[in-house]
Amino acid sequence: MNQATELLPGISIHPQVVATVRGPVEYDLTDGDGPVVMVSHGGLGGVDQARVLAAWVDARTFRVLSLSRPGYLNTPLASGPGIEDQADLFAALLDTLGLDQVAIVSASAGGPPAYGFAIRHPRRVWALVAIDSVSGYYDMPETAGPIAQAIFTTDLGQKLLKKLGEMRPDLFLKQLFQSESYFTKKQLAEHVAYALGSDQAKAFMLAFMNTMNPFAPRKAGTDNDMELYRRLQHLPLERIHCPSLIIHGTHDADVKFYDGVYAYEHIPGAERFWIEEGGHLGFWLSPNGLGAQAAAREFLARHRP
Repeated sequence: MNQATELLPGISIHPQVVATVRGPVEYDLTDGDGPVVMVSHGGLGGVDQARVLAAWVDARTFRVLSLSRPGYLNTPLASGPGIEDQADLFAALLDTLGLDQVAIVSASAGGPPAYGFAIRHPRRVWALVAIDSVSGYYDMPETAGPIAQAIFTTDLGQKLLKKLGEMRPDLFLKQLFQSESYFTKKQLAEHVAYALGSDQAKAFMLAFMNTMNPFAPRKAGTDNDMELYRRLQHLPLERIHCPSLIIHGTHDADVKFYDGVYAYEHIPGAERFWIEEGGHLGFWLSPNGLGAQAAAREFLARHRP
């Protein structure tokens, strides 16, 4: 990614790699002089996914700092193989960029390093928004069988998935929702219909799909996350004292709803927004997701330094 890449209409990134005291980090920072919102992306991701996940952030008010976590794209795994290492790498990146404080937004597997950052570097965080984020033990969801795993975690599978998403978005969405949500047939049909009928949701779906492909340069980070999180007990979230908003889909089959409940109940003073009938990507692809996005924007505006 040496040139600017358009991810969504009006949203492009021009990633670069910078040396920090903890190791190299790939990042992108949008223009402006407003407060910074840093994004900790999920599995199969990278700097591109981080920016797509943060498309809801008001770019007129905030700058968005997207990065590739260790083992993803052009950030080597050696820059932060452990959860605490990644948290310290986030702080080192801020030092290198001359940034004092950020809000941190996490999604899915990006949760533990984001929570760790808020715990280990409390002075650097003015707010935390955790969206369907891992807060304890995690393994592949039982809804993602061997076929789904092969599709999502191989380059060939990703290529086929990309073609499917472009040619038959209805089938792609059905496969996606079945692997990451606890939906009845009726709920599944309703969510597919909503996503196909919403320009915003459909654009996100195609962009998100592209941020998992190719898989090979994201494999080391994904494998590392799985190894770390299978050994993980609940994080000491009671040590987080920044303003925090926990958002979680009630029907999330990937990162279970109890991960969000645990975070809300253990972070002092945390606020919550439960996405009714929301799957793992309900914040972006659910009929109730727009309300969650509005709540997140209001939360950041309210705590803006």
